[in-house]
Amino acid sequence: MVGLGKPLKSSIHPLREDIPVFLAAEGPKNVALAAELCDGWVAMLLSPHERFYADALAEGFARPGARRTAEEFEVAAMVPFFVHDDVEAAVDMVRPFYALYFGGMGAKGGQNFHANVAIRMGYEREIAAIQNLYLDGKKDEAAATIPSELIQKMSLLGPADKIRDDLEAWEDSFVTTLMISGDPTLLRQAAEIVLT
Repeated sequence: MVGLGKPLKSSIHPLREDIPVFLAAEGPKNVALAAELCDGWVAMLLSPHERFYADALAEGFARPGARRTAEEFEVAAMVPFFVHDDVEAAVDMVRPFYALYFGGMGAKGGQNFHANVAIRMGYEREIAAIQNLYLDGKKDEAAATIPSELIQKMSLLGPADKIRDDLEAWEDSFVTTLMISGDPTLLRQAAEIVLT
């Protein structure tokens, strides 16, 4: 040690004193943990029609010393969003995404929190088939096996009027923010759908 060190001081000052902490998770214990200890939860593979996560969130809010109340808590959901005149063509655009998460992630027959979401929604038989096909290298067949109904429950896609109608379920859910990604054209379309 030469004694020449100085403590570093940030030259960048945050715009706010309190930086929110969000937890991205799908398992019910981790969702409850987010409600207990965090300012928000980043959700993926979520359907606004399912009440399963409401129970996990309520469990976390009820724990002694919970950081936020349900009213103060943010839920930011990542939602596939595609505007297309043909609903099934839009469904086909996101099939590879869902096939990867339902069929290719986690351990077959073991812990796959992504697949467990669809299983809790009543698609156990379909998920088993998707996993078998995906892990056998038949990714396109696995994607084709995913029910359109399941994809539509977890996505906003199709014609603008359909998306606008589907948004009502998201607005009535505990989700506070929808996160979509895409080029400026897609983002402009999303804004027009929401604002009209």
